Formats: sequence, C-alpha cells, structure tokens
Amino acid sequence: MHRWAIIGTGDISDRLVPDLQAVAPGAITAAWGRTPERASTFAAAHGIPFSTHSREELLQRTDVDVVYIATPAHTHADIAIEALEAGKHVLIEKPIATTEGEAERIFDVARRTRLFAMEAMWMRFNPLHVEILDRISGGLLGEVSSVRASFGTPFQARGRTLTPAQGGSILRDRGIYPVALAQWFLGEPRRVQASGEFMDGTDVHGYATFEAADGFAQLAWSGVRFLDLSATVSGERGWVTLAPMFWAGTRARVHAGSAERIFGAPEIVEHPREGNGYRQMLAAVIGALDDGLLEHPWHGRDDTLALARTMDAVLADMHACAVAEEVFR
Repeated sequence: MHRWAIIGTGDISDRLVPDLQAVAPGAITAAWGRTPERASTFAAAHGIPFSTHSREELLQRTDVDVVYIATPAHTHADIAIEALEAGKHVLIEKPIATTEGEAERIFDVARRTRLFAMEAMWMRFNPLHVEILDRISGGLLGEVSSVRASFGTPFQARGRTLTPAQGGSILRDRGIYPVALAQWFLGEPRRVQASGEFMDGTDVHGYATFEAADGFAQLAWSGVRFLDLSATVSGERGWVTLAPMFWAGTRARVHAGSAERIFGAPEIVEHPREGNGYRQMLAAVIGALDDGLLEHPWHGRDDTLALARTMDAVLADMHACAVAEEVFR
C-alpha cells in the first residue's frame, strides 16, 4: 500500500481526502498545515494519525510515500520539488504551477529522481469525460471542428485575495478546464487571441479564441460574473453537449447518429458521481504507482506542459490587449 501525506488543509483537501480514504482505506498517514492548529484540526476531522506544520518533518517521515499538494498555486513548484528531492511521489492540485517553466522544473526533477509526478486534472478521469472522449476519438462526430466552453461564477475563490503573488489567476483556476477540454479534441492551438479584465494585476475575467490545425475553440472564464457552465464539442456528424457543471459533469447529450438523434431525441449519457468526484483519478494514480510509472498516460508531462504553455500564451495576449487599450484610451 502506498502511504499518503496531505499538504494543505483547505476546501479541496477536505473534499479529496474522503475519496482517497474510500479508494485506499488507511493510506493517509500524515497531514501538514500552515499552523499547528490548522494541521491538528484537519487531521482530527479526517482521522489522520499525524499532523505537523513543519514540511521538513513531514517529508522526512518513512511512513509517507506519496504527497498530495493543495496549497496556493504559486507555492506548488517549490513544494513539489522539495517533496521529490525527499524521495516522495507527488500529486499536485491544478494548476501544477503558474508557468510552463515551473511545471517543466517539476517534471525534470521527477525524471531525475525516478518518481511519479502528476497534475491533479480530475476532469480527465471523470467517467463521463472518459466515455465521451473515447467515443469522439472513435469517430462519433467525424472530424471535430469546434469546441465551446465557459466557466464563470461571480465570487472569488473562498475568500482568497487575488494577487499575482498568491497565484490568484482565474484563468489558471477556472479557465484551465475550458482550455484542457479544447486541447483534448483540437490539440495545442497554433494561434491564440485573448482579452479580459485584471484586478490589481491579476486576471479575473477573460475570453479567447483558439485556432487549431482543423478547427477552433471559443472559451471564457470569470470570477466576477456568471457564464454558461456547459460545454459543446461539434463535428461533421453532430455535436455533444456536456451539461453544467461541465468539468465535473455527470450528464451529456449526444446529437449524432441519425436525424432523429441529432434534431429530435438526443442520446442521454449519464454517469452518477461517486463520492466527491476524485475517486477515479486517485485510483488511476494508485494504479500507475503500482505499475512503476513516472506519469499517467492520460495526463502526463507533455499534456500538462502543453496546457501550461497555452495558458501562458493566453495571459500574454490578455496583457498585450490591456496595454493597447491603455495606449489608445
């Protein structure tokens, strides 16, 4: 059994830990929090036997094999590298880092130390997404021509201040899901056009068009207003709509296969959620560790770096547009 430590005691860890305990009972041996009080309270709430506010103490423990990192995004790279250097596998909450360069550093160290590293892109392991991706890859829609996806809700992420120093990018926190979905079906874009809004230097609302080799994507994300929370993938033979909330979806409508299916009675695909939605991803990580893999083939180094590279390009274009608007104002 692979023994886990949890670094970070926020809402995401609160939701992930019960799913990990369901998939691997008794596997969590330690928890880290910013203060002794936060660490001990979190550990007590989840029945974790050891807690500490010292990462060095946690990473030196011989009863920890894997570390799940759910601290603010700007800390991910340093903590992941610290854990890898201490001989621990790492599963890192998305975004894995705040730039492609930081993400690449993590994977470089993972390869050097021969340890597993993965961004916790739970959407890729969601049974609904797995089925839809497999069916579309198998020709359900023919050639995919477009993707449309958005994720916008008008509240900041659970009280965290949005500043660049805290890694508060709404693109990287929420827009990562539309961007990932687009790249599943269209590949990495060859051209990005993006614009949006900034608050104290941090992006809080944005939209983009991606041009790919054989299609395009229209994407949007926001932390200051509602946007449609569904997504659609279209092709020459029809389209599939993922119902809200598309990134954690349990239901899709398939408009393909016949005129009746396309226009009158689309096929409904449903996969009820198990637990909080992380179980399939965690089981996949455990399976990869059992097999001695250094990355998972469904969301490995190349996929993660391509995703980070695209978000870097989106933010660069957003900043360029903002500067141009200031010049001509």
